[in-house]
Amino acid sequence: MAQRPLHAVLLPPAAAGGRLLELLAAALDGSGPAILPLDPSLPRDQLRSILEAFAPGAVETADGVTRGWPGASPGTPAAPAGEGTAVVIATSGSTGKPKGVELSASALLHSARASLARVGAGRGERWLCCLPATHIAGIQVLTRSIASGTTPVVAERADPGVLESAGSAGCAHVSIVPTQLRRLIGGGHRPAPWATAYKSVLLGGAAAPAGLIASAVQAGVPVVTTYGMTETCGGCVYDGVPLDGVSVVTGGDGRLRITGPVLFSGYRRQPGLTAAALDGAWFITSDLGAVDASGRVTVRGRADDVINTGGEKVVAAEVASVLETCPGVREAVVVGRPDAEWGERVTAVVVPVEPGDAPSLDLLRQHVQARLPRYAAPRELVLLDALPMLPSGKPDLEVLRREQSPAGNVTK
Repeated sequence: MAQRPLHAVLLPPAAAGGRLLELLAAALDGSGPAILPLDPSLPRDQLRSILEAFAPGAVETADGVTRGWPGASPGTPAAPAGEGTAVVIATSGSTGKPKGVELSASALLHSARASLARVGAGRGERWLCCLPATHIAGIQVLTRSIASGTTPVVAERADPGVLESAGSAGCAHVSIVPTQLRRLIGGGHRPAPWATAYKSVLLGGAAAPAGLIASAVQAGVPVVTTYGMTETCGGCVYDGVPLDGVSVVTGGDGRLRITGPVLFSGYRRQPGLTAAALDGAWFITSDLGAVDASGRVTVRGRADDVINTGGEKVVAAEVASVLETCPGVREAVVVGRPDAEWGERVTAVVVPVEPGDAPSLDLLRQHVQARLPRYAAPRELVLLDALPMLPSGKPDLEVLRREQSPAGNVTK
C-alpha cells in the first residue's frame, strides 16, 4: 500500500466552510492527503517548531501549495502520515513541546455519527462552527456536517446576533466553550431569543460550573455538557453518559481511562509518548474522576492540577467550582503557587461580577470551608477583569500560576 502524505493547512478561519471542509472530506474518504490544520496567525517560530516536529510533505496556504515547509533544510525528507491517519491535531504537551495527535477517518466518523445520534440531529439540520478548526472541537463540527450531508455555517465569534442569524440559516446545533456561553447569556435571568432555533448546544473544552449551566437552562439554552480530549476525537461523554461504543473506567490511580472506536492512533513521530499514554486498548487520561454503577462519569479535575499544600492534596477544579457559586463571583480559576511554609498555596483567581464590589478573601474562604475541607480554602486572592485564555477557550493556567504584582493580590 502506498504511503499517504501529510499536508499542513494554514488557512484563515473563513476557509473552514469551504477549502478546509473540502480537504477534510478528501482526507476522510481517502481521496486526498491527511491534513494538519494550523493557525496561520501563530508566531513564526512556533509554526516552524510544529512543522519541523511533524515534517509534512507540503504546506497549503491562501497562496497555494508548496512542497516541504518554510525553513526546512535542503533534502530534509517528509514523514508520511501514520497508517489510517486522516487528521493530525497539534496540541501542546506539559513541556511545551508540540504533540501531533493522529486521528483516523474511522475514529472521527464514529465520533461524529455517535454525536449526531445522541443529540437527535435530523436530516438537513446544520451546524454552526464558531470554534477554531485547528482544534478538535472545530474539526468535529465540520466532520459532523460531512457525516450528515450538510454544509456548516462558519463564524469567527459567537455572539447572540451570530447565533440568531445562523439559526435562521438552518443551524440547529452548535459547539461552544464555557466562556462563550457565559458571554452569550449574560446573567441568564431572561430568555435568550437566539436559543429557540437550537436543539443542542454542546458545551465542552473546559469544566462548566454548575451555576453557569443552571443560568443557561434558565435562559432556555439546550445545553449538553461534553467531556473528552483530542485523543478521543473530542467529546466522548455527553451529560455524563459515554457515547455509543465508548467505555470509561477509573484506574487505581484515580485517573479516568477510556476505550472505544473514537481513540487516537498515536502521537506523530513519538512512539514512546504513545506507549506511555496507552494501557493496552485503554487511553490513560490526565483527569481524576469516578464512574458509578450505572456507568455515569463524574470528572473531578486534572491530576496535574492537584495542589499539595501542607501535605494535603487539593483538586483545583473542585475548589474553582465551589468558588463560582459564591455571590459576587463571575468566573474563578484555582492554581497552586510556591509557598515557603505550605509548599504550595491555594490561590483563587477571580473575575468579580462588579469590579468595584469584589468578594473578599475572607468571604471566599468561608464559602469554601462550608463545602470542602478547611485546607482547600484559598490563601491568596487575585482579582482580574478577565481571565487570560488559550485559543482553545481554556484558561491559561501557566500565566495564572505566575506571581502577580503584590498590589493586585490579597494573601492570608
